[in-house]
Amino acid sequence: MIILLMLIPLSLMLLAAAVGAFVWAVRKGQFDDMDTPAIDILHEEPPASSIKERRHD
Repeated sequence: MIILLMLIPLSLMLLAAAVGAFVWAVRKGQFDDMDTPAIDILHEEPPASSIKERRHD
């Protein structure tokens, strides 16, 4: 019985923290653009060896 008196408030505090983190993320714009990151992986970049060679020039 005593453990329930500790776990219920603890779970409510964790729930409040999770809701607060979600609200913060929405207000900061974390969910504004959900499509571009998935498409970015499809863009080709030059090989890493050519990038290193350009830095030495």
